[in-house]
Amino acid sequence: MLASLALLAALTALPLFIPPFWTANILGRAIAYGIVAMSLTFLATYGGFVSLAQTMMGGVAGYVAAVLVPDSLPSLVGGVPYAAAVPIALLAATASGLLIGAIAVRTQGIYLLMITLALAMGFHLFAQANIAWFNGYEGIRNVVGPEVLGRPFRDPFVFYYAALASAALLYALVLYVVRTPFGLVLQGLRDNARRVNALGYHAALHRIAAFGLAGFIAGCGGLLVTFYNIGITPGSIGLGPTVNVLVMSVIGGLGHPIGAFIGALIFTLFDTFAADLYDRDRFNTLVGLVFLLIVLASPDGVLGVAKRATAAED
Repeated sequence: MLASLALLAALTALPLFIPPFWTANILGRAIAYGIVAMSLTFLATYGGFVSLAQTMMGGVAGYVAAVLVPDSLPSLVGGVPYAAAVPIALLAATASGLLIGAIAVRTQGIYLLMITLALAMGFHLFAQANIAWFNGYEGIRNVVGPEVLGRPFRDPFVFYYAALASAALLYALVLYVVRTPFGLVLQGLRDNARRVNALGYHAALHRIAAFGLAGFIAGCGGLLVTFYNIGITPGSIGLGPTVNVLVMSVIGGLGHPIGAFIGALIFTLFDTFAADLYDRDRFNTLVGLVFLLIVLASPDGVLGVAKRATAAED
């Protein structure tokens, strides 16, 4: 607890000592993507199932908000203030998580991966083909986010602190949930589903609820990403972004929710500075090599390396 509070205090003060570019484009963006990745880490670590639909859940929130808010281009519905549009978008993301959970609840392993990937790509193609609601390939632009104390949401400090506050609250929520009876049953289902079923717990309902919570978390991250990009397009929920979330989670480490943010930061650094390090056109090659090296050296990701280093010192 003390370490978490110290880290939060350090991150709160950090923008005072770094350029605005790093505040929003590196740290803020990494935190936003880390929230989406944390929804996957929650499912994988405490539920025992890996979903490839987390980017889709975040995209549902982004698209719903983009359709509703004023000043978006094209104006499809518009007129709904951000104070109402954001909760509606999060409710839609949660509902999408529940729906995906209900569809995939009886599958495991590679079958769960394939079903969630198929659902994610189905939504991507639907958004791409739907002109009336989602404006097809071009997507929806000018989704600027709400003003905070009279300052635009895209302001580096506003965006960073909004992302940091959201991440801190959601991180605390995950740590709380996994200690509740619901979380303990979920972990029991991960370890020995047959025994938990024999005790009278409803496995399917717990798993569906876990997907719903993951949808809410991914929706929060999806809204932040949408506001950061000032809009959303089908490309932002395509195969590349879907796999990127999995890469972030694995690089950081699936053993703890904090690993999602570590992986997101590493990925964001490579994404930003790949052209200086190697070649922007070969960014996926560079990330793939780093991914392979980390997985081969430590299946538990960067967190696993840190734990082994700490154990060696002791």
